[in-house]
Amino acid sequence: MKEVLNYVGKLVGYAKQRLELDGRNEFYARNTVLGIIGAESWDDGASVSYAGESITTLLSGLMHACVREGLIAEEDSERIADAVMGALMLSPKEVNERFGGLAPCAKKATDWLYDYAVCSDYVKKEKLDANPRFTAENGLIVTINRAKPEFRDPKKAASGNSTKGGYPKCTICRENEGFFGRSKRTLRTVSLKLGGEDWFWQFSPYGYFYQHGIAVNSQHIPMHVDKDTFYNLMDFTDLFPHWFIGCNAPLPRIGGSVLAHDHYQGGGEKLPLMGAPVAIALRHKDYPEAEIGVLDWFGTAVRVVSKDRDTVAALSEIVRKGWVSYEDKDKFIIPEDKDGVHSAISPTVFKTERGYEMNIILRNNITTEEYPDGVFHAHPEFHIIKKESVGLIEAQGLFILPGRLVEQFKEIKKLLVSGADLPESLEEFRMLFDEMKKMRKSFTPEQAEEAVKRELGDVCERILKNTAVFKTHEETAEFMRRLGFYA
Repeated sequence: MKEVLNYVGKLVGYAKQRLELDGRNEFYARNTVLGIIGAESWDDGASVSYAGESITTLLSGLMHACVREGLIAEEDSERIADAVMGALMLSPKEVNERFGGLAPCAKKATDWLYDYAVCSDYVKKEKLDANPRFTAENGLIVTINRAKPEFRDPKKAASGNSTKGGYPKCTICRENEGFFGRSKRTLRTVSLKLGGEDWFWQFSPYGYFYQHGIAVNSQHIPMHVDKDTFYNLMDFTDLFPHWFIGCNAPLPRIGGSVLAHDHYQGGGEKLPLMGAPVAIALRHKDYPEAEIGVLDWFGTAVRVVSKDRDTVAALSEIVRKGWVSYEDKDKFIIPEDKDGVHSAISPTVFKTERGYEMNIILRNNITTEEYPDGVFHAHPEFHIIKKESVGLIEAQGLFILPGRLVEQFKEIKKLLVSGADLPESLEEFRMLFDEMKKMRKSFTPEQAEEAVKRELGDVCERILKNTAVFKTHEETAEFMRRLGFYA
């Protein structure tokens, strides 16, 4: 039991140094932790000094010690660890007030909140930092997320991040804050006003990029994109000009996994689409000062730039309304049929010296017998790499690939070096494997590593091209001309 109590003491010391635990609350916090793990006493001889260990080390040490002492079951370790940290943190009210006090300097406030989420072990930064990540030759960012489960079945993907009624209504409702049933004792949110309505922000525990999080409507209403959405997104960048914010297309297969609750995604990293140049510059007669353009991008995207928010909202709404009603059966672009609505947009905004830069990605989720997962989705030959929805983040050039690829490509790299052929267990990689073998006659381990990265980057590019509703920039420009834009 001494080892258990030593870890409890060290965690309390950690909380005083890193989580702003007030000395007056020390006994209360310690006793709460003892109650959570089922320890009935305290030994004044136990260690109470924090010596700089990582929070991962301290928590795993405590959980293993508790299992050995029979205090908790091993399968409950994750939830118990979350509850322990929740007891050592500032309360939701205190976090909200602390953030608000720093908010006059937006970056200082968001940096504090993110660091606090990391220190509390809500954001699993050590695990995130261990995920493979590289920038491909084509500029796309490829990551392999070993912490995120893979949902190759669209129905399971939808159910994986939602609840069937009950409490809380879904995984992103504010009522999750502190909810033991979902291991949310460490979740802390901060209040926002977007469009004059109540929203809140929370970080993603397994973020896809630096300071990745979501802005969530305080009302549990379905996701949607309309003219107010553009204003809400710009309101967010007025509050946090160092961050971007975007909205998934509010449709299955091409949008978010929690379609029942209105929310946006954003954070502190510049994604590849944001740096994409304009391929065809356009204007609009009613808004001559605005810069508009078809982007040189693998998917179908346009950009609207102006310092005037009303101009950006008006032009973005012209594009949105034009797209959701556009039909071209020869290109399989069907806006709506007996199965429902199929066309939507994914808007993203960030601020520069030029003003608000609104990138608008045109999406469509129509399916056919040949493409049951979507005509404008990753085609079947690429499903071994990516079958899940290509959402807002990936449509902007940051791919999140399944964790199984780490071991699978480890074996493929060995095969490239040895010159052996694929075993039956990896036969699904045949097309990719043959493409890599064409790169050179023989491979060193370093060359095999480079070949895999090159192939992954190329596959991700081809997947984005699959999602493109118009396959050339000129086709996109022609669509824009129909809406009153001109070269």
